[in-house]
Amino acid sequence: MVMDEERPQTLHELVERQARRAPEAVAVRCGGSELTYGELDARAERLAAHLAGRGLGPGGRAAVALGRGTEVYVALLAVLKTGAAFVPLEPTAPDALLRHVLGDAAPELVVTEQRHRVRLADAGGSELVCVDELALPQRDFVRPEVSSGDVACVFYTSGSTGLPTGALVEHRNLLAAYAGWHEVYGLTAEDRILQTASLEFDVFTADWVRALGTGATLVVTAFNLTLDRTADLAALPALVAEERITVLELNVRTARRLTELLTATRVRLPGVRLLTVGAEKWYLDEQLGLQRLLGGDTRVLNVYGLAEATVDSTWFEVRGAAAADGAERVSLVGRPFPGTRVYVLGPQATPVAPGRVGEIAIAGSGLTRGYLNRPVDTARRFVRADYDPDGRVLLTGDLGVMRADGVLEFVGRAATVVGPLGPNRATTVTTRVKAAARAEGALRAHPAVREAAVVEVQPVPGRRVPVGYVVPVQGAPGGVDGWSLTQYLLTELNGYSAPAAVVVVPELPRTRAGKLDRSALPLPAPPQHTAPQHTAPRSAKAGGSRKGGGKAGGGASPTPGSLGCGVIAVLLFGTFLAWVFTAAFFRGATDLSAVPSGYHFWFELLYLCENLAFGAGMSFLFFGLPSILRQGRSLTLSLLTYFSVFWLLASWWPQDNLYRLTAATDWTRETVLVYLFNIPLMLAAVVVVTFLLRRPTTTGK
Repeated sequence: MVMDEERPQTLHELVERQARRAPEAVAVRCGGSELTYGELDARAERLAAHLAGRGLGPGGRAAVALGRGTEVYVALLAVLKTGAAFVPLEPTAPDALLRHVLGDAAPELVVTEQRHRVRLADAGGSELVCVDELALPQRDFVRPEVSSGDVACVFYTSGSTGLPTGALVEHRNLLAAYAGWHEVYGLTAEDRILQTASLEFDVFTADWVRALGTGATLVVTAFNLTLDRTADLAALPALVAEERITVLELNVRTARRLTELLTATRVRLPGVRLLTVGAEKWYLDEQLGLQRLLGGDTRVLNVYGLAEATVDSTWFEVRGAAAADGAERVSLVGRPFPGTRVYVLGPQATPVAPGRVGEIAIAGSGLTRGYLNRPVDTARRFVRADYDPDGRVLLTGDLGVMRADGVLEFVGRAATVVGPLGPNRATTVTTRVKAAARAEGALRAHPAVREAAVVEVQPVPGRRVPVGYVVPVQGAPGGVDGWSLTQYLLTELNGYSAPAAVVVVPELPRTRAGKLDRSALPLPAPPQHTAPQHTAPRSAKAGGSRKGGGKAGGGASPTPGSLGCGVIAVLLFGTFLAWVFTAAFFRGATDLSAVPSGYHFWFELLYLCENLAFGAGMSFLFFGLPSILRQGRSLTLSLLTYFSVFWLLASWWPQDNLYRLTAATDWTRETVLVYLFNIPLMLAAVVVVTFLLRRPTTTGK
């Protein structure tokens, strides 16, 4: 196949060009193992011939599920050489995620290794190819024709249902993204790019495309900073120095940990010329703080983008910028990468004037084909736009402001604050997200707060309220508590909408991708009627150096003691009522005169258990709903489960008493009791099982 040496048409041609230019240069390095560009290309060619012999070809898909090391890049390139698209799949992912991705993508092959064979075989019906069992001799391989418009990979990213959805990324999308990275990042063959991400996330692919497309060296960490929460970040500076790393990308959570580490140890990252941070809202004061720690020789960028628009769409650099008042309240994501266009849309889905908040829309050469197997979601998110040269934009679900200087300010992710967005994006969503962002910024400005988030929760059915969650600074003077922070917000926001409560937590819960997991946030305790003895400061310093890190400490949320006493009180009262009502309305139902005395104890125990179950049901009726809603299922299923659990607990007392008073030959009454109690008990059990098996509606990768 004849290729244009100047303009590769496919992603694997981009890497092959580097293999021809410098076959002896090191392409990938992990620990003591490394592959040169010539070795990488030759091994990928042999594996491609094997995969093609197993039926993989243009239009097909192959999942790549390999651990950290050099072989995963051989497999990814081999799949591309066959003309198929790769589906990156983390082999250590939860079984439910493996089953979903393999079921949805339906790959012809799964390229893996022997140690993952059993789990992957159980998760799907695709044919497995274990690369560590293969002997791959040189063989003829007829390269298929592949165009820039063919699908190169399928990125699975969190969807509005909570289940990952596959974004169809074409070769031209990745080539356009690479061109933008190359220009903005100034990539060269002398770069050594560190990869810390997990295979399943789009930034993993972005890392190796940037490195291998340039002829640079990709250095893979043995530890996984995204998924392994126990990974020792203290080892990162030494690794960076030892491997002479020049470029690395981190998610926001890891960047915050790195800032704390560098502040505490005064260690630096010598040789790093570029550090990019993305995947979540990163505030300007955090970016400025990390820039100061790394010095003027390092560019620190805040990048923003979605997998559906090929990873990165905008970037913002602070090098040379001075601290600004209010930096702890804003997140600047800057200007578009070359080939990308960004708009801020109003309620009518048309661009709004600079300075107004609206939904961020992305257009340009990075815009992907849409979602695999989801035409409705594709039509809802990828829409026609007369104002764009290509006539097509991606609605991100994120809110932003285009400032007068052309810099995009990120306000918030609507799905994180208010939950999954439906097909209609109401103006009220914009108002609520703006209010949450304003309150979150005010909380972050408090000197005793290390991290903060404001999201909407549902403490009772049909009522959504904003709640603030804060992680305190360790050793904050006098501690910090939710009541004081709530009062502080009322003063600080000066009439603007404030959260209903503030909850102090040791850490914010995170998804597999390191993003805020709103479904795992605790509901606030009932309002306190007595203020704590100490109060938090009512003003905070803006701008300048950010507070120190460390583990969370300080005050705690209100204790559940009063709630526990209430649960026990209602349980005992309900048990007492059951005993009284039995004597009043079911006379003779517990009469044991006809029962042999040796069995009296067992029947009396049964009656006590029935009364206790009734009391437990009453207690659950009063106090159980918040616990059900906290699990993140749909409102309808949550309410059905709430009443089902109550029925499963409380119905035994009236049911058994009525049965004991019914004659064995009274078929009419027996039939009524069966359909009044037994059938509903079966249905209640089905509802509870469905609730347990159903995935939460708001989960994230």
